Amino acid sequence: MQNKLPIYLFFGLLLLALLAVVSLFIGVYVFEKQSVLEVLAGVINNDGSVSDSDRFVVMELRLPRIIMGILIGSALSVSGTCLQGMFRNPLATPDLLGITAGASLFAAISIVLGSHIKPYVPEVFHFSLLSIMAFIGALLTMILVYRMSTIDGKTNVVIMLLTGVAVTALGFAFMGLLIYISKEEELRDLTFWNLGSLSGATWTKNAILAVVITGSFSILINKGKALNAMMLGEKDAQHLGIPVERIKKQIVLLTALMIGTCVAFAGTISFVGLIVPYILRLIFKSNYHIILPLSAIFGSILLVTGDTISRTIAPPSEVPLGILTAFMGAPIFIIILIRSRKTM
Repeated sequence: MQNKLPIYLFFGLLLLALLAVVSLFIGVYVFEKQSVLEVLAGVINNDGSVSDSDRFVVMELRLPRIIMGILIGSALSVSGTCLQGMFRNPLATPDLLGITAGASLFAAISIVLGSHIKPYVPEVFHFSLLSIMAFIGALLTMILVYRMSTIDGKTNVVIMLLTGVAVTALGFAFMGLLIYISKEEELRDLTFWNLGSLSGATWTKNAILAVVITGSFSILINKGKALNAMMLGEKDAQHLGIPVERIKKQIVLLTALMIGTCVAFAGTISFVGLIVPYILRLIFKSNYHIILPLSAIFGSILLVTGDTISRTIAPPSEVPLGILTAFMGAPIFIIILIRSRKTM
């Protein structure tokens, strides 16, 4: 099956490319030229055959949004897959462990209290304060959950989930306080972070996401064999020559970095890191050598599909993407609980 990985990757990328093209031409706005190929050719060639409004919709609205969906979908899915491999449990996802809530809380703090924080922060970091705060929140939460639930290399699943529930509850409590003291403009921003959306996509944000995710993937995406070995237990993996502690630190740091950046730009989008690895695990068992790279592609497919539905299901308004992913992820979470209740 491992020899077929390039074939799976090829068909996955082909499906993602087709979905991106279809998504580009689905929406309330109707292009003056009905042919997809004509619009694409006109935009690419820049020959004046496409109207300014068509070009604006493609280049400034839909294409950045699709690219952001591809980047964030892959980041959330790979993060969930790596955490599940590290904790050796299918319930270990950024949302259920409270990592997303921690990142959202610190992002909300920067929104509401940013004017009070900036005087104590070097001016060079003012523009990226939101992203830095989201990363710090995700990292602190990840460290807390790991320290609380792991003893002598063994993870207590109940403690892990309860810690995630406690962090999420605490995050909601502080979020409620911030909503209470926030001004009208800050309240709108907080609502955006809580519900999750790709509507704020820009080329600048996509460039930052691309740098963060490419750097993280360069280290994480080839950890499949190591995660397979860690499924046997950390001591057995060490006997096989796997640098377990180094890999765990890399997963903790890079997962927090990706989740923090995604939350900073798109708000809270839940359950992507649960849905995709679960479906892939049904097909490929727990072979992370295959699941890990495929999760990057199918996470993108899931989020681009969800975003396309969110902006077309109730025109001209938009259903928040985080609501749709929660509707998809919650039933799968219940199924996993039912299947694993005998081992918990």
